[in-house]
Amino acid sequence: MHKAYEPIIRSFFNQQSFIEPDIESFNNFIDRELQQIIDENREVEPTIIPSNVDEFKIRFDKVRVVKPEITEADGSKRKIFPIEARLRKINYSAPCFVTVSAHINGVQRESFETQLGNIPVMLKSKACHLHKLSREELVQKGEDPDDPGGYFIINGTEKVLVKVEDLASNHLLVERKSIGPSRFVGKLFSEHGSYKIPHTIERLKDGIFTLSFTRLKRIPAVVVIKALGLTKDEDIMNSVSKERQFEEMIVNLINAAEIKNEEDAIDSLAKKAGITQTHEIRIERMSEILDKYLLPHLGTSPKERILKAYNLCKYLKKFIIISRDEREVDDKDHYMNKRLKLSGDLLADLMRVNIKILIGDLLYNFQRIVKRGKFPTIKVIIREKLLTSRIHSSMATGNWVGRRKGISQRIQRLNFLDTISHLQRVVSPLSSTQENFAARALHSTHFGRLCPIETPEGTNIGLKKNLALLSAVTSDGDDAEFLRILKNMGLKGVAR
Repeated sequence: MHKAYEPIIRSFFNQQSFIEPDIESFNNFIDRELQQIIDENREVEPTIIPSNVDEFKIRFDKVRVVKPEITEADGSKRKIFPIEARLRKINYSAPCFVTVSAHINGVQRESFETQLGNIPVMLKSKACHLHKLSREELVQKGEDPDDPGGYFIINGTEKVLVKVEDLASNHLLVERKSIGPSRFVGKLFSEHGSYKIPHTIERLKDGIFTLSFTRLKRIPAVVVIKALGLTKDEDIMNSVSKERQFEEMIVNLINAAEIKNEEDAIDSLAKKAGITQTHEIRIERMSEILDKYLLPHLGTSPKERILKAYNLCKYLKKFIIISRDEREVDDKDHYMNKRLKLSGDLLADLMRVNIKILIGDLLYNFQRIVKRGKFPTIKVIIREKLLTSRIHSSMATGNWVGRRKGISQRIQRLNFLDTISHLQRVVSPLSSTQENFAARALHSTHFGRLCPIETPEGTNIGLKKNLALLSAVTSDGDDAEFLRILKNMGLKGVAR
């Protein structure tokens, strides 16, 4: 290294840790994402309620996480530090509490704070007792002052959550196809909470643009746009592009010319989806599908429909431009089209699924007791050990949601560099038994982000990678700041 650069590099590492992005990701999970997951499941309504009650709701409100503590056999509670968790072969985890209230006929009956479960805590994060301790204090607590943290302790074993590289969700990628009815295919994964719904845009041989999502296969895109509230042909053309009039759109508008209003469009979609009930039920069920499963990342209520219509128009514009060969097809291996899931994101995925299981268990217990003619208090039907055991089981085995394996791994302690390397690892979800030549190759956009040298030989070559030494990973929270800058530069919102 050139001597002129040495102070700059040294200064960088004095201010920034190798595993800073992982710790920030976990802090974001504790501060923001955990509350978002609870908000997604805010109100729970049992289907079986006592006969003398018209309406009964269970509501989850504020969630909080305290620093790691242990409950001994005699019931006493006290702080626990990582060194004790290692030596006693126990979990280094923090109790998580949530405020729960029961509402009968719209009136609050009871409100209390109960333990939801125990969440594993990342060392050196905000929720850890080692956060912001000096070197001397770390030595007093039995820790190596040079240990970077960024891992968990499960049953006394140090576990690291490896970063997962995946295609960016909520982003349309258009690729060329050699087989099938459409020369080009646009694919988008719309992600919202626990939903991750694939959407496909194609252009059939008759020139009609089609959209496929959930149970709707190859339905005319213009009919969907009309069902979302953009019913005038002129508005649809202007929303696709104000500068250019694409003739590809004309045949699509003529094809949907008989549809004059939203209701006709929704009814037409319902018939194509095979919904055979009465007109009113058809409209209701199809409207629910459009709200919940069409581009859910833009929202899941009727007021977001017009926003979905504008977005579909922009997707069609991109599809037309690429199919005219005026722009290159999207490169799936370009790092602009990839996202990394760090520890906080992976824990959020795990928590989201297990909260739903906990709520299902709560409803089952409530309804079982109601069937016996009793009216239970909510306190006795929340099983905190269910969430704790399921999360710790995934952390211990490495088996994650979405049938992914090897997410949680025992940290390698062969030497210090080996440990740092393991904390910086990035894995691809692609199978190591398949060829996937393009995915394994070194891409020019890896420069400064991924190490060009550190990858295993054999079947995993190019699929297991490592972050570059000077790379940093931004979090989702940075999007709001980016949007604010764009608005200051003149970006205007869409009129709803």
